[in-house]
Amino acid sequence: MDREHNLARLSEPFDILVVGGGATGLGVAVDAAARGYRTALVEAADFAQGTSSRSTKLAHGGVRYLQQGNVRLVWEALHERGLLLRNAPHLVQPLRFLVPAYHWWERPFYGLGLAIYDLLAGALRLSRSDVVGAREAAAIVPNVNSSGLLGGIVYADAQFDDARLAVALARTAEAHGAVVTNYTPVRSLVKEDGRLIGAVVEDRESGSKRNVRARVIVNATGVFCDTLRRLADPEAQPIISASQGIHLVCERRFLPGDTALLVPHTEDGRVVFIIPWQGATLIGTTDTPVAGATDEPRPQPGEIDYLLRQAGPYLTLRPKRADVRSVFAGLRPLVKGSAATTAGLSRDHTLLTSPSGLVTIAGGKWTTYRLMAEQAVDEAARQAGLPPRPCPTRQLALAGAAAPAGQWREFGASQPEIDRYEGMYPWRLHPDLPYSAAMVAYAVENEMPVRLQDVLARRLRALILDARAALAVAPRVGELMADLLGKDAEWLRQELADFRALAAGYLPAPSKPDRSREPLIGA
Repeated sequence: MDREHNLARLSEPFDILVVGGGATGLGVAVDAAARGYRTALVEAADFAQGTSSRSTKLAHGGVRYLQQGNVRLVWEALHERGLLLRNAPHLVQPLRFLVPAYHWWERPFYGLGLAIYDLLAGALRLSRSDVVGAREAAAIVPNVNSSGLLGGIVYADAQFDDARLAVALARTAEAHGAVVTNYTPVRSLVKEDGRLIGAVVEDRESGSKRNVRARVIVNATGVFCDTLRRLADPEAQPIISASQGIHLVCERRFLPGDTALLVPHTEDGRVVFIIPWQGATLIGTTDTPVAGATDEPRPQPGEIDYLLRQAGPYLTLRPKRADVRSVFAGLRPLVKGSAATTAGLSRDHTLLTSPSGLVTIAGGKWTTYRLMAEQAVDEAARQAGLPPRPCPTRQLALAGAAAPAGQWREFGASQPEIDRYEGMYPWRLHPDLPYSAAMVAYAVENEMPVRLQDVLARRLRALILDARAALAVAPRVGELMADLLGKDAEWLRQELADFRALAAGYLPAPSKPDRSREPLIGA
């Protein structure tokens, strides 16, 4: 992907302009471009910089949504999970889960629910859920708390790297003719006779502005969608109720092996996942209402302790604050409803069209991004009077799907590309990170990063995996970026300062967890 080339192309007339470069917006761009519509996408920051790079890394139906009775959402998500596994095999892989049982009734209860889960997946089911005894459960998850363990249920879902999938979507959209740009926020909307005909966007790198003309605009800005809706209609009532979820990343020793653990009982009635991911252990998530959306949400007091408190009783070796290598927070763009808490709000998506023709797609979850995009493009085509064309994305392989297996597979690079970059940049970045300088160079030259954080937080997941290690390699990565992008010493100084400030929010402050509120799982 070439950013300058794409910026120049923004002067072309478009059928559909997508605002927002997260999961939903990128999905809309892929769908629209693959149908043959002239498509442009603009993102105010980096691709997936917000919610879409801060998920639990699961492509799943949502076991707890089944418990809530939202069968349609679970069915849709399980179907989309199957399509993701087929269309992006380099980024999405099956993942086995154990639901441990410490009471006599839990195995039949969970077993029945997961049998329904399997049934809803239909022909796209990954494998059949199984009831296991205590010895097998302890063998599957070696660090599971075996005191009082009666066994459990093993079921299958899938996991992925969210930021890498976003990059693959951007590359796929561009491969089908779309223009995709990052760091190009919308500054105003343009109307003619009361209907939207385009937007004024700014290139944050140069400060220059461009008038982008389009027959219809799709608002896919997630937690910020009300801001764009008010640009189109100052009287628009807000529809988003943001909820914060945080995740902890610890060493792999807290979850050795390749099976995840679902914690079925928590203080607030949610479930918590403990997942093997990228050589680490991922624990999440919380559900904390927040007053408004911010670019860089930070963990609130007590959220880290909450996750440690929920996960601890289910593990023999319990992680403490000192074991947390990184903590990251994301905001869910939940559509407002009548629920008393954000945990009770639906994870369904909503499609709205304003009197001026702005099509807003809001809510939803990563797993259903493709379905959301299909429905949004159908509506956008109607609003713009475009010729109807069938959606091709159910069977559309994403960029890099044919990449060779190995450490590089998530980058979607070909073997000749891998050989060339490894020959030029052979050194490893850090002993605690699974990345090389070759991967940095590949990302810089092929994936449109603009800032140091784009590489260390999203093209590579260094900041997510180990914030201290990311800080340690930042100067060397910054120097390599500056060399490849032709940046000067002042650029490097500012980028390093900005990254250090960002990374500080991923390092948990020391605290004494409140052990008095731990649930008694064997009680």
